[in-house]
Amino acid sequence: MKIKKSTLAQQRFLFAGAGSAAIGIGRLLIDAMIAEGVDEKEARQRIAMFDIKGLIASQRDDLNGWQQPFAQSMKPTDDFAAAVEAFQPTVVIGVSTQGGLFSQPVVEKLCEIDAQPVIFALSNPTEKAECTAEQAYQWSEGKALFAAGVQFPPVTAQGKTFYPGQANNFTIFPALGLAIYATRPERVTHEIFIVAAQATADQITPGELQKRMLYPDQNAILETEITTAARLAEWIFDRQLARVERPEDIRAWLESLAWSPDYAD
Repeated sequence: MKIKKSTLAQQRFLFAGAGSAAIGIGRLLIDAMIAEGVDEKEARQRIAMFDIKGLIASQRDDLNGWQQPFAQSMKPTDDFAAAVEAFQPTVVIGVSTQGGLFSQPVVEKLCEIDAQPVIFALSNPTEKAECTAEQAYQWSEGKALFAAGVQFPPVTAQGKTFYPGQANNFTIFPALGLAIYATRPERVTHEIFIVAAQATADQITPGELQKRMLYPDQNAILETEITTAARLAEWIFDRQLARVERPEDIRAWLESLAWSPDYAD
């Protein structure tokens, strides 16, 4: 959103896949959009899902209880490209394990809908990714903001070099684990995952943003995790959820608790 100079609440999200991963991400997106000021009904209208049988439409009678809140009042279709045309998403999130689902016509249509479409091909292993980084950048003529569940190498397109993001658990889960281990909170809420995502995004430098990078450099992953963990710990203490005493220097305290892989010669 920093690169797009926009907000989540201004986006339209289409998920390829409607299982537990899509439902979990969708719920977090709703919470994040509500925090930006929209009501829950409007937030839900900005999210559509597509499973093995097609668009999650309200007319379908085979939806489970988790999918029903995301059903849209749209004409059912089992063609993903048709779903893109009908729903007009600015963001597509692939959790389908169907390699190649984000085809060239899909990517080109996304670029007609939005000047900087967000394409997250999160299925893994690599052959299950909905598209590759090279395909996303080439087919979008460098317009796409891309991340995958696996790490793709840099791609040169339109005379520029792009650095695909890896949207995977390792980006925030260690930080969450450290902050929770250290603060012993009474409960872990959905909001803490949103705070972790915001803390990670805030660490991307202006130079990295100019390169259209969506995640901090992996070479500094430990620094990234500690910084995110400190932000989470502060959030937990501020909301009086912690069951330990607040230290004067939260970051130094967390660093003292982090495990270091020191091996004997």
